[in-house]
Amino acid sequence: MTSGLSLSELENRIAILRGNIRQLTEQAAASLGAQDDERIADRIAQQNDTLQALIQERDALLQKKKT
Repeated sequence: MTSGLSLSELENRIAILRGNIRQLTEQAAASLGAQDDERIADRIAQQNDTLQALIQERDALLQKKKT
C-alpha cells in the first residue's frame, strides 16, 4: 500500500488509528452482546490492518530518507 502521504500525514493517521483502536477496545470491554463483540472485533481487525500498512509505509519512507 502506497498512499503517497507525507511523513507527517502518515504519523497523524497512525496516531488517529491508534486512538480508534483504543476506543474500540474500550467499547468491546463495555459491550454486553455477542453481536456487538463481533462487530467491534471486525472493526478492530480492520483498523489494525490499516495501521500496520501505514507503519510499514512510514518505515519505508524513513529508510528511504536515511539513504
